[in-house]
Amino acid sequence: MALPVSLRRLPAVIAMTPTIFFVVVVLCFGLLWTVWTSFTSSKLLPNNEFIGLEQYVRLFGSDLWQVAVVNVAVFGLLFIGGCLALGYVLAVLLDQNIRFEDGFRTIFLMSASLSFVVTGIVWQWLFDPTFGIQAAVRDWGFSGFRFDWLTRKETAIYALVGAGVWQATGLGMVIMLAGLRGVDQDIWNATRVDGVARWRVYVYVIPAMIRPMIATAAVLLSLTAIKIYDLVVVMTGGGPGISTEVPAKYVMDMLFQRSNLGQATSAATIMLLAISLLVGLPWVIVRLRQSRSAREGQE
Repeated sequence: MALPVSLRRLPAVIAMTPTIFFVVVVLCFGLLWTVWTSFTSSKLLPNNEFIGLEQYVRLFGSDLWQVAVVNVAVFGLLFIGGCLALGYVLAVLLDQNIRFEDGFRTIFLMSASLSFVVTGIVWQWLFDPTFGIQAAVRDWGFSGFRFDWLTRKETAIYALVGAGVWQATGLGMVIMLAGLRGVDQDIWNATRVDGVARWRVYVYVIPAMIRPMIATAAVLLSLTAIKIYDLVVVMTGGGPGISTEVPAKYVMDMLFQRSNLGQATSAATIMLLAISLLVGLPWVIVRLRQSRSAREGQE
C-alpha cells in the first residue's frame, strides 16, 4: 500500500528543518536587527533610541567611508576585469584539446582553494622590499629595480588587485570553460567552412554565446570584491595611511575598535543593499528578456 504524499515527504522535511530554522530565525532576524540598529544611537551596546537617518548622514559625511567606497570600486573593476579576461584566455587555451588538461586545470584552480589570508601572506612576502622580489632582483645586479608597491599609497591598491586576481582567476576560468564546452559543434563547422580564423571566433562570436556564464562569473566576483576584508587586513591593514581602506574593514573597525554599533550597522546595511542589487539586477534583466522574447514569439 502506497503511503500518502505528505508522509513520503516527511523525512525530507525533517532533514531540512535545521536549515529552515537557520534561514528564517537566525539569518532573517539578524538582517532585520542589523537594519533596525542602523537607525538607532547604539554605541558599545545596542539600544532602541530611534534617530532616523542620522547614522547614514554621518556615514556618507565620513572621509574614511568615502575613501573606502572609492577603493572598493577601483579594486572591484580591476579585479573583476582581470579575472574575467585572464580566465577567458585560460579557458580558451584549455579548450584546444591539449594534453594533460586535467593537470593544468588543477594547477589553475589550486589558488582558488586557498583562503585570502594565505594568499595575502604569500603576496606580502613577494612585495616586501627587504626579502621579496625587489631584493632578489637587486641581488642579481639590478640595483635600481623597485617593487615596493605595498609601501606606497598610490600603488598599494594595485598590489591587492594583483593578489586577488591571482587567486580568483581559476573560478572564472572554470565557469567559462564549461560554457565553451557547451558551444554547438555546428558553429565551429560553419566558421571553418566560411574560412573564419579561429581566434576571431573566440573574440567576436563565442563571448556572446557564453554570456550567461560570463555574467555568472562577474556576479560571483563582484560579491567577493564588495566583501573583501581579510586580504586587505593581511597585506596592508588598510594602509599606508588609509589608502587601502575598504567598506568591510570600516564595519569591523567601527564595531570592535571604536565601539560604534550604530555606525557599523549602517555601513553593513549599505553593503547589503549593494550585494542585493548585484544579485537582483541580473535576475530582473534575465526575466525581462525572457518575457519580451515570449511576447515576440506569441506575436
